[in-house]
Amino acid sequence: MDENATPMSDAAAETDERGATLMDRSAADRKDAADSDSAAEASKFSKEELEQITADLVAAIKTVYDPEIPADIYELGLIYKIDLDDNRHVTVDMTLTAPGCPVAGEMPIWVENAVTSVPGVSGATVNLTFDPPWDMGRMSDEAKLALNMF
Repeated sequence: MDENATPMSDAAAETDERGATLMDRSAADRKDAADSDSAAEASKFSKEELEQITADLVAAIKTVYDPEIPADIYELGLIYKIDLDDNRHVTVDMTLTAPGCPVAGEMPIWVENAVTSVPGVSGATVNLTFDPPWDMGRMSDEAKLALNMF
């Protein structure tokens, strides 16, 4: 991570039982982490500002869907990390459900467009990675419900 980057929470470098960063955890976990004072202390953003931009970024990313799957890419667990630097540039690490995904070339652009639509964001970089590879264990309960996996 860039030395000027602020993780979207104080635990962004931590991983959960699935190996996902904080931004790939449940909504309750994300809200709890965003409420942490140490995230705001580590950045030039106030706690309230960091909470708002976190919520706005997640909401924007949740507008991006894999055209073959009726769930947004955030709930599918395709977003591995979101970082915001002091210049309000956002870096997103994401993956796809499979390396041969038909929209592999377009989906990172969709994410970049969604992120840059958030007020206050100066720009975005989207990095596509397949390490670790995506699996269905990364999906939220919301995505599993949308796919009738219960």
